[in-house]
Amino acid sequence: MLRILMTASISNPHDLAVLIGRFQPFHNGHLSLLKQALVLAPRVVVVIGSAFGARSPKLPFDWQDCARMIRAAVPESERARILCVPVRDYFDEARWVATVRRAVAQALAEHHVAPPASTVLLGHFRDPTRDYLGAFPDWTLHTLEGTPIRRASALRDAVFAHGEAGLAEISTEVPPGTVDFLREWSARPSFENLRQEAAILREYDIAWSVAPYPPVLVTVDCVVKCGDRVLVIQRGHAPGKGLLAVPGGFLEQRETTFQSALRELEEETHLDVPHATLQSCLKGNDVFDRPDRSQRGRTITHGFFFDLGDREPPSIRADDDAAAASWMPIDRLCASEERFLDDHFQMLDHYLALLPR
Repeated sequence: MLRILMTASISNPHDLAVLIGRFQPFHNGHLSLLKQALVLAPRVVVVIGSAFGARSPKLPFDWQDCARMIRAAVPESERARILCVPVRDYFDEARWVATVRRAVAQALAEHHVAPPASTVLLGHFRDPTRDYLGAFPDWTLHTLEGTPIRRASALRDAVFAHGEAGLAEISTEVPPGTVDFLREWSARPSFENLRQEAAILREYDIAWSVAPYPPVLVTVDCVVKCGDRVLVIQRGHAPGKGLLAVPGGFLEQRETTFQSALRELEEETHLDVPHATLQSCLKGNDVFDRPDRSQRGRTITHGFFFDLGDREPPSIRADDDAAAASWMPIDRLCASEERFLDDHFQMLDHYLALLPR
């Protein structure tokens, strides 16, 4: 089998360029990075993050949609130089970094490209969420000034709120291929549900806009394991109506996070286990604080892991925000990854080791 040997040249000082992002949607800021990547290396790997989550107003496009927008933004003659690879989110950043490296290497191997001697990573330090750019010390970091356009969230909001008029509004901030894709995407049956959820979240933001400081919300979430099953609810209300989730909710003023966890378990599932037993079964407590983890804005959640051991699953009954509650077989969780709210699948993976380490 012929292997393509990538060698640096004057026009391509590196063998490989890597670009990482969510691309929700792919806009002119991303395009400026991609154009520079094509100058710096003969081959570009675009890592599409948050790739396997549920569709939501925050992540309305699957990774194939993102890849389609990316390829449509460059001339057809350049598209063969670009490889798009999906990568999911992880609670552990070191694990995410290792997965990115593995995904890049695998993509090159599948296309019979020799391992690069020199790799350049492109990006810009817009805010602390871009600190991951420093997590690849053996790759040359090439930073660019950000293109003066609105954040991707504002572009999505324009389309959700104004439809075709919104597309016209953002047409100078995204490539023509992105406009064409968004027009086709907004005609899909799934668009209306996302549009309604986006309107609810917009009202939520307006309600908080009168606060003297940007709000930071605190929640709790509970992973409850019993034998080979885990307690899962189906959300009854937006955001994420109909999606799967672990039981949880907002911290109240006069309770600890542990008390809040017990209360939410009772309210949403009526889990028939005494509080003292739950306390003895507590095996883990972690803070999940990634800034973009929740659709509702800056939300820090305290995760509690309870292992009830090998026993008959206790009785449960859905209530409050839960439309349904069930003891889901753990071996079915991975097949349902794209049905989970926000980062709840990552929580389950963190505590139950669902994915390879």
